[in-house]
Amino acid sequence: MGLLDISVKAGASGPVMKLSGESDLTTAGQLSDALGSQLASGTPHLTMDLSALRFADSATFRVLIEARRAYENAGGTLELLNPQPAVAQAIQLLGIDQVLTIRTSTGDHPIIP
Repeated sequence: MGLLDISVKAGASGPVMKLSGESDLTTAGQLSDALGSQLASGTPHLTMDLSALRFADSATFRVLIEARRAYENAGGTLELLNPQPAVAQAIQLLGIDQVLTIRTSTGDHPIIP
């Protein structure tokens, strides 16, 4: 397994893309390609499971924000699910919680108010 592992499985409301390991500038292209592939397949809603992602930098968050905009422009949605504490802290410090939907489960409760 490399620095970042990406897997996709079926979820109740559409595909769930699980990120494992660490995501940074060196893996941003890999992440962008995976997100682009899901969008190109016509997926209207994508959930990003971050429960196994130990680290994410600003390049990762840039890719996620760009993907959210692309999904929104296509009439779809993108949400983040279950970020680990270090990733959740970075999300909050960078203000990413203001532009991306972040949830602790598949329910309707945001992780960061």
